[in-house]
Amino acid sequence: MLFQRLFSLGWLVACLAFAVMAWNYHAEFSYEPVGPRAFPLLMLGLMAAALLWITLRPTPVKHNPDEQPLDASVLGKVAACIALLLVYAGLFEPLGFIVSSALVGLFMARLYGGRWLPSAIAAVLIAIGMYLLFDKSLDVPLPLGVLDFLE
Repeated sequence: MLFQRLFSLGWLVACLAFAVMAWNYHAEFSYEPVGPRAFPLLMLGLMAAALLWITLRPTPVKHNPDEQPLDASVLGKVAACIALLLVYAGLFEPLGFIVSSALVGLFMARLYGGRWLPSAIAAVLIAIGMYLLFDKSLDVPLPLGVLDFLE
C-alpha cells in the first residue's frame, strides 16, 4: 500500500512539473480553436486528479487472486512498451505517421502475443485509417515521411 501511494505521489509531482512546462507553450501557428496547450493540460489535470485520489484514498486496493502478479515478465513488457513508444517518437518525423505507426503497432502486437501476419495486417490498416481520420477528416496535419510522394 505504501508503495502505491509513493508511486502515485511521484507521478503527481511529475504531472505538476509537466503542467508548468505545458502552460507556457505557444505554437507559431494554431489549427485548433483552443490552441495547442489545451489537450496536454486537460490530460495532465485528469491524471493529477486520479493520482491525488490514489494517494489520499482511505482504503487499500484489494487484489484479486486471479490477477496476474507484477513479476519480471510483466515489468519487462512494460519496459519494452516504453522503449517502443520512445522509438515511435524518434521515427515519427523521418518515417512519417503511417510507416512509424504500422511498425510500432506490429511490434506492440507481437509483444502481447499476436501472430506475425494478423498483427502486420491490423497495424497497417489501423495506421492508414488513423492517418485518413486525422489528416483528411479532422485536418490535423501529420507527416508522411518516406511516403511523401503520395501527397
